[in-house]
Amino acid sequence: MAQLSRLIGTFEELWPLAGAEEWDSPGLVCGNPVSEVGSVMLAVDVTRAVVDEAIAGEFDLLLAHHPFLMRGVKLLGEDSAKGATIGRSIRAGLAIYAAHTNADIVRDGVSDVLAKALGLQNLSPLVGEDAGSGRVGNLTDSMTLGEFASLVAQVLPRTATGVRVAGDYNQVIERVAVCGGAGDSFIEAAVQAGADAYLTADLRHHPVQELRERTFTEAVPALLDVSHWASEYLWLEVAAEQLRRIYPDLKVSVCDLRTDPWDFVVTQ
Repeated sequence: MAQLSRLIGTFEELWPLAGAEEWDSPGLVCGNPVSEVGSVMLAVDVTRAVVDEAIAGEFDLLLAHHPFLMRGVKLLGEDSAKGATIGRSIRAGLAIYAAHTNADIVRDGVSDVLAKALGLQNLSPLVGEDAGSGRVGNLTDSMTLGEFASLVAQVLPRTATGVRVAGDYNQVIERVAVCGGAGDSFIEAAVQAGADAYLTADLRHHPVQELRERTFTEAVPALLDVSHWASEYLWLEVAAEQLRRIYPDLKVSVCDLRTDPWDFVVTQ
């Protein structure tokens, strides 16, 4: 057992809140800092199904990547989805803590784990110094874009939308930039880093189209768009192992529920 406040102190060491973006809302969502915690479950998202699993497993703390209360929530009546979920958590004594953009940028953080899972070497932040957003590095052996896309599909958990690719299937890939989560704001950083391919999630039509148009005048990276949830899921086990080493008597588990919102696709 460990007091929640002690765990929060550890979270602050692993994922300092000072590293979060200004718009972000990481930290303790609900729970009493003086309560005792004997078990922790990690998940990317706080959903009703995830909370139900945490309660059924008698976990004391849900450590989530995505903040549950971030976009202007003013009411938490249980006639709303968020109100019902947070109310259920509080009644069950389930504390919730979020480590978001502050967990994206650190060593062994979301993007770092994603890059290492793909076998990238000589890593450096895509944006920033020392600790920073995204990662860029080199493949041990060059491969075609099609082969790299297949590698991504093998490494990440399966989702309905799979891996979408913008680029020549046969182009040679050596240098790769990645950013777990929504990363189209870092496309230009991937260009400047000399990446042959940039892997991220939630890529939008216009930023992708505008980059592909630039292939007529300059060398730009191919783009790989994956599930937001899948791009961040691999970090959970690494974070769980960090906690197990610090608190060997604590039960620490990763939620295996798929919280990617898409269920199926229909091809034409």
